[in-house]
Amino acid sequence: MSNVPHIISSILAGLGITVEAAVGGIVVTIVVSLIAGLALLSPRWPVRAVARVYVEVFRGTSEVVQLFWLYFVLPVLVGLQLVPLFAGILVLGLNHGAYGAEVVRGAVRSVPKAQYEGAVALNFSPVQRMVRVLLPQAFAEMLPPFNNLFIQLLKSTALLSFISAGEITERGELLRPVFGADIGWIYGTELVLYLLLAILITTGMRALERWAARRLGRAPVASTARVLSVGAGGTG
Repeated sequence: MSNVPHIISSILAGLGITVEAAVGGIVVTIVVSLIAGLALLSPRWPVRAVARVYVEVFRGTSEVVQLFWLYFVLPVLVGLQLVPLFAGILVLGLNHGAYGAEVVRGAVRSVPKAQYEGAVALNFSPVQRMVRVLLPQAFAEMLPPFNNLFIQLLKSTALLSFISAGEITERGELLRPVFGADIGWIYGTELVLYLLLAILITTGMRALERWAARRLGRAPVASTARVLSVGAGGTG
């Protein structure tokens, strides 16, 4: 137990890097998802083809290999050495952006056809139809899958330990050879930190879901506890 304060403080020293990697990756994911997702819906086949190649390459290859290519192979090919944290953020964003592109494409496709036809009847331009009619409604549909995607991205920040970015997983691995007898505390601390960060992401995304539902005039989804309470009352 005498080593526990040192273990916790050492792992906490990497928390800032983990948060930076997650936030940076989420920002890149959002931008790339929107660009690639809308490109998949483009009426021009070359634009769709480029977007499809990007999506399939990054979805179909290992995230670890992508990280190694960017951090180890790129300097050999072009002589450009990226900072570990920046390389990690870029790979996290590009990889998860490929999945997010399909989320955007599916959400836009899910908007009722009548909404699109109404925008055409109002003589909206393609950009106006997308920005003023389709995307606002699709946005609410994107939030639940993006919540899952962001949590997956958070967990993927552990891969940055392979390139010595200094996040919490690497901090824990550096402690393991010295404090092997306290390995439960090492990995337990990491589990708790990842869980707390995931809860923060989920809380923020659920708040966005409620805001988006109110904006579209939809009733917010009732919590499970409330649904069970109402159901129990009705059966009595």
